[in-house]
Amino acid sequence: MALTNLPGPFDYNSTRNKLLLTEYGRNVQNMVKYIVALPTKEERNKYAQVVIDLMGFLNPHLRDVADFKHKLWDHLHIISDFQLDVDSPYPKPSPEAIHLKPEPLKYPHQRIKYKHYGKTIEMMIEKAKSIEEPDRRRHMVQAIANFMKMAYVQWNKDSVADEIILSDLYALSGGVLKLEENVNLNRVEFRANPYNNNQNNNNSRGRTNNQNNRGGGGGGGRTNNNNPRNNNNQNNRNRNTGGAKKY
Repeated sequence: MALTNLPGPFDYNSTRNKLLLTEYGRNVQNMVKYIVALPTKEERNKYAQVVIDLMGFLNPHLRDVADFKHKLWDHLHIISDFQLDVDSPYPKPSPEAIHLKPEPLKYPHQRIKYKHYGKTIEMMIEKAKSIEEPDRRRHMVQAIANFMKMAYVQWNKDSVADEIILSDLYALSGGVLKLEENVNLNRVEFRANPYNNNQNNNNSRGRTNNQNNRGGGGGGGRTNNNNPRNNNNQNNRNRNTGGAKKY
């Protein structure tokens, strides 16, 4: 028998209008479309306020954002494709401002001679070269050398001799800054993070305790469970051999 009443075309999302703001869903977009078609502004203002409350309820995380209501009204205008004519408490956004693309970031293109020291060291060296007072300049250079030693140990994870730091300082300053040969820089040693060792030890102790619990608990449990049955069987045998039976 041939089918005469065939269903109509299926309503797929791909055939519907595009969602302008997907976080509010299609029902909100249909409500806004209905509000745009209302004849009087009084009705549009009334229903727009209801939709604003609904949008705030659907996205409670926006309450933590500054200018919460302002953002909701902007979203309402975006959903209406900027065709909604209501008395908004905030200025209506323009499509140009919404779709404005940010300018590309200007990344620094600076060549760092020793990357483990960083760009800050080079700036500090240039600052020290401009100091004219001898004592102040000497203290500044020694502080820079101590910082360079700390940065070297932090990134290379190894000890370093003071002569290497002083040689790098001399090279970075173009032969202008140097310290006396008998100067001693601060002692810096690389120490491994103890947190990783403590975590490994805790995991090992946890696995050991679990194995002990499984071993001790299993054997002890089976032994304790068997003892009552053995005692009951022994008591029954003693009663059965204890004399004549009474009927």
